[in-house]
Amino acid sequence: MTSLAVVMFKNLRVSNTDITLYTSWLYLPWVIKPLWSPLVDLFGTKRRWIVGLQFALGIALATVALTVPASDFFRYTLAVLWLLAFTSATHDIAVDGFYLLALAPRQQAAFVGVRNTCFRLAVVAGKGGLVWLAGRLLGITGDVTRAWSLIFVLLAGFFVLAGIHHLRALPILAEDRSVKTSDRKPGDFLKVFAAFFAKPGIGPALSFLLLYRLAEALALKLVEPFLLDARSAGGLGLKNEQLGVVYGVVGVVALLTGGLLGGYLISRYGLRRLLWPMILVMHLPIVTFLGLARLQPESLVAISAALAIEQFGYGFGFTAYLVYMMLIAEGEHKTAHYAICTGFMALGLMLPGMVSGRIEDQIGYVQFFGWVCVATIPSFVAAAFIKVDATFGRKPPLSAAD
Repeated sequence: MTSLAVVMFKNLRVSNTDITLYTSWLYLPWVIKPLWSPLVDLFGTKRRWIVGLQFALGIALATVALTVPASDFFRYTLAVLWLLAFTSATHDIAVDGFYLLALAPRQQAAFVGVRNTCFRLAVVAGKGGLVWLAGRLLGITGDVTRAWSLIFVLLAGFFVLAGIHHLRALPILAEDRSVKTSDRKPGDFLKVFAAFFAKPGIGPALSFLLLYRLAEALALKLVEPFLLDARSAGGLGLKNEQLGVVYGVVGVVALLTGGLLGGYLISRYGLRRLLWPMILVMHLPIVTFLGLARLQPESLVAISAALAIEQFGYGFGFTAYLVYMMLIAEGEHKTAHYAICTGFMALGLMLPGMVSGRIEDQIGYVQFFGWVCVATIPSFVAAAFIKVDATFGRKPPLSAAD
């Protein structure tokens, strides 16, 4: 949703500095969601949380549609997006918990590529399909605010339908239950956090969570503005429809290939054996943005090829990150502990993203993407200090009984 908001605010002529600063604040609910993640374990089932919050997301998105045409749209839209972010973060807690309960550990690792791909497909659908549709609606209506209002109405309807579907389709798990009132103790909430920070090797693990996506965090908020900005401003001058096609077609294929391949290879060889190859494949394609900024190619094929390389690398390399978070979350309170991991992940995205727009405004796209390439170094350093069990993530061979 933040990626979609970036494109919308760019179309509405908000500056890069304001876009990156204020949309990065939308990550804060994911940063602090561990503070209320135990509540999802203690009250209600994950299934009920998922369905109820999908209806709430539909209402929030409909409200965004009403704020976009306002005269002070930036302030009002951000306020609703802020509430939307809290709702979405809580939904994320419940979904992660349901995933961890529904599948055995070896299945979790095997399907993480599919899960990561589905997550990224949602992002690509926003960056691709919805951005393309916004461009088409703008051409039809001639009104950018009306076009984006219609987009959010469409999204609101989608989430309401998703809530209805999952009310019927999600399985009821015996393990998916709230803690009995008689079993709740005042100190349970704090014990969940204490148990997480008492895990062996937690210091290097947290450094890895914070630094693995540093380069991506710097670039993430500026990719769409870079592609949409005029060539005179250092961008590539794409239209919304072109941006939508690049992400919605080429990006989907590359992302699917990278994510599914990453999950398959980890399930076959284990995380420890694949960790360094995945780190390299994820970070090396970042140099393509530097090349695009320096050369400013006019060919949509060349731009698509560069973005395909980046999307493949991201889909492949980010799988290792997700599996490592599952490793950290293993044990009691896995739902809450996984939420804490994703909170640190979000913090690693939020802080660099807040300053990325100001940096780019000061030095331009070429120098900015040069700094992004340099920012890959801390992730390699952090990876050198973590420990991974040799068999974690690897699917055991079938026995004769199987």
